[in-house]
Amino acid sequence: MSDLALLDTDILSMFFRGHSSVVSRMEEYTKDHDKVYLSIITYYEILSGLRHIEATRQIEQFLEFCLFNEVVPITLESASIASTHYAYLRKLGTPLDDMDLLIAGIAIENDMTLVTHNMKHFSRIPGLKLQDWRK
Repeated sequence: MSDLALLDTDILSMFFRGHSSVVSRMEEYTKDHDKVYLSIITYYEILSGLRHIEATRQIEQFLEFCLFNEVVPITLESASIASTHYAYLRKLGTPLDDMDLLIAGIAIENDMTLVTHNMKHFSRIPGLKLQDWRK
């Protein structure tokens, strides 16, 4: 995969739980790329989930992982892209939640492939490149 990969929350969670195909794909990807990318939204979702269950060791592991990889911020442009897709999907009667739309907006703005297991969910967003590392 030559495109930069933006890891969705579900894939990153599977990686940290040691899901074999996700770990394999991550190893394969990092042979060609110095680091992996996650959105600030995924950072928030993972960290808030770990804090909720008071998983101190996993929080430390996650924060260390983030030091060696890149957390991609939300910008005015990615928020604008997300809002366009929100309006489009809402008019169709198939809205997505704000967090997922923001993740998609970040991926589209940065011309990244969103790596997610939730293909059916995200495939409704025109122009979003997708891959599932669980398969």
